[in-house]
Amino acid sequence: LSRNGRDACRELIGFFFIHDQSLTIYEYRQFGKNRTNVLPFIQKNIYSHQCGRRKGKQYQLGDFYVGGNLTFLSSDHPRLPESIKENKLLILRITNIDQIALYSLKTDSVEHEDDITSQEANDRLVLEAVQDVLKEQLLKRGVRILTGLGKYLKQLDKEGTGLLDKAAVKRALQEFHLQVSEDALESAWQVLEGDAGGKADYGEFTRAVIGEMNEYRKSFVRKAFMKLDFNKTGCVPLTDIRKCYCAKKHPQVISGHSTEEEIKLSFLETLKGACSKSDEVSYGEFEDYYEGLSIGIVNDEDFVNIVRTPWGI
Repeated sequence: LSRNGRDACRELIGFFFIHDQSLTIYEYRQFGKNRTNVLPFIQKNIYSHQCGRRKGKQYQLGDFYVGGNLTFLSSDHPRLPESIKENKLLILRITNIDQIALYSLKTDSVEHEDDITSQEANDRLVLEAVQDVLKEQLLKRGVRILTGLGKYLKQLDKEGTGLLDKAAVKRALQEFHLQVSEDALESAWQVLEGDAGGKADYGEFTRAVIGEMNEYRKSFVRKAFMKLDFNKTGCVPLTDIRKCYCAKKHPQVISGHSTEEEIKLSFLETLKGACSKSDEVSYGEFEDYYEGLSIGIVNDEDFVNIVRTPWGI
């Protein structure tokens, strides 16, 4: 999980070995049209959670599910890319899993619930309560709020650490007229603060209190961005976005209410509002746009079609 587009779009594949509870992760890199290299990303070893309720506990089979996070200390892995080592914590999101193998292993193993499981359930209830409050406020203006909020939080992060204190996050919510009670904000903050000395990862905070797209939806957003970002830099010039965006099949164009150019300009104007640079879009900013769009769309396939159609994926 990263605001750095190059890192966010890395193709990683991991293996968990139940006999010794170890894991390893590789990165797949494409060189040219026909050559793929597999490079070690996380060396095979036994690892533990580095944050949250399970901090210090070894990873076990129950930690592997779509949408789950694996956390590692960057300092423990000197071969990681420099852009990743800038952050103390490396967070990897599980986006897909071999369900047949998982079911087979779960059938053969026994894992007991513990007190942490119930604490995590309570944490989820706290965050879901805040999400419910904010979802109503976001339904009609989710795209503009989330694109603007991501940009605003990044501006507040003067040191570039990805961390902000509670007062800064509260100021950001007020700036975008997102109303959360003091008690609810305090409860959510206690869940997410961790060991950052009064600060929290603001990306993790917004994902937790606003909610986020499921991994199925995100996979298509990544595909769209990766098609645009053929140089794998993590950023796409706005001129390329303009060239590639096709509004021909947009419902308002088909109905005759808008022209292709009007829809394209509206899209570009909203997207530019998210950009910290005037001439390019990062992956994080691109994802923010679709995160806001996703809030008002219940059906996964409807959302996927909205992403696929203009980009031809």
